[in-house]
Amino acid sequence: MAEVLVVVDHVDGAVRKPTLELLTIARRLGEPSAVFLGQGAANAAAVLAEYGAGKVYVVDAPEIDQYLITPKVDALTQIAQAASPAAILVTSSAEGKEVAARVAVRLGGGLITDATDVDASGVATQSAFAASYIVNAKVTHGTPIITVKPNAAAPRPPLPRARSRTSR
Repeated sequence: MAEVLVVVDHVDGAVRKPTLELLTIARRLGEPSAVFLGQGAANAAAVLAEYGAGKVYVVDAPEIDQYLITPKVDALTQIAQAASPAAILVTSSAEGKEVAARVAVRLGGGLITDATDVDASGVATQSAFAASYIVNAKVTHGTPIITVKPNAAAPRPPLPRARSRTSR
């Protein structure tokens, strides 16, 4: 399965609910990996693993917390270039959309903002004009970078894998 990067939305290491939603969506697309930007990754590791993050990339350089956007864009771009992910999922907030847009430009990928769902084939659903219209979109060139609105999915940890039995 391809790796799907999920940017962790947190406050001092406490993972916020939209991240858990993104990890749930990411499992549809591939193998979720969390990108933790800032301090407090040790506090978040167990929750991220519980919701399916197979890897956690941590960037805790002081610049991440001192500046708004550019260090986060630099870090996410470098991780994405090294990992070659199937997609990058970001919480749809003012900062998240700014980071996603700049990373899309740097990677030469496509950007979809304010998605309300993403299916297994990477098709994002968006609502437009106060939900009067539903639009489906898919990135066709480069790495898809998708910002997802909070409360778009119910956060669910992955089901435990069945143990194989050997017959005697």
